[in-house]
Amino acid sequence: MIKLFKKIKWKWLLFVMIIVSFMMIISNRVISKATAESIYTSVETIPYNKVALLLGTSKTISNGAINYYYQYRIEAVVALYNAHKVDYIIVSGDNSRKEYDEPTDMKNDLIAAGIPENRIFLDYAGFRTLDSVVRCKAIFGQNSFTIISQRFHDERAIYIAHRYGIDAIGFAAKDVKQMAGIKTRIRERFARVKVFLDLLMNKQPKFLGEPVVIEEI
Repeated sequence: MIKLFKKIKWKWLLFVMIIVSFMMIISNRVISKATAESIYTSVETIPYNKVALLLGTSKTISNGAINYYYQYRIEAVVALYNAHKVDYIIVSGDNSRKEYDEPTDMKNDLIAAGIPENRIFLDYAGFRTLDSVVRCKAIFGQNSFTIISQRFHDERAIYIAHRYGIDAIGFAAKDVKQMAGIKTRIRERFARVKVFLDLLMNKQPKFLGEPVVIEEI
C-alpha cells in the first residue's frame, strides 16, 4: 500500500512539473512575441514620452556589492533624459520596510547624475511590476509612458500595461552577464506564468491612493 501511494505521488509530481514547464514555455513565448516591437535599445530611435517609469530594484546584492541591474537602469534613465526623450521620471519600487527604500535610493543617484529633483516623482508602493505599471496610470494619470528596466523585465511590464489599456513602450537597459543573473532569470520564468494568473483574476495593485499631478515645468 505504501509503495502504491509513493508511486501515485511521484506520478502526480511529474504531471505537475510537466504542466508548469509547459506554462513557462508558452507564457515566455507569448510575452516576448507580443512586446517585441515595443522595446527599444537605442536612444536615437526611441520615441519621446513625457514620462518614464523606472522599475525599482535593490541598490546592492546580499554581499554588499553593487547590483548591476540597478546601476544599468540608472544609466539608462540618465541617457534618455539627457537625450530629451523623457521629461519626468516616476521611480517605482518597494518601501515596505523602514530600512529598505528602493525609490529614494534611485532618486538620490539620479540627482547625483544631474537630473533635477523636480523632475523625479516617487512611487513607494511599487511592490510588484503590476503595481508599478497600473499605479502609473491610476495614481499619476499617465496613459502613455516609457518603461525602463532590462529587456526581459520590460517585456513583462509592457505586456501587463497593454492588457490594462496602457500605451507603453520600453527602453532596454544594459543586461547583466548570464551567469551573474541566473537566479533572476529563473524567477522571471515563474513571474511570467503569474502574469496570466493575475490577468485571469483581474489583479489590482495592493494600494492605490490620492492622484499625483505631474505638471509641465
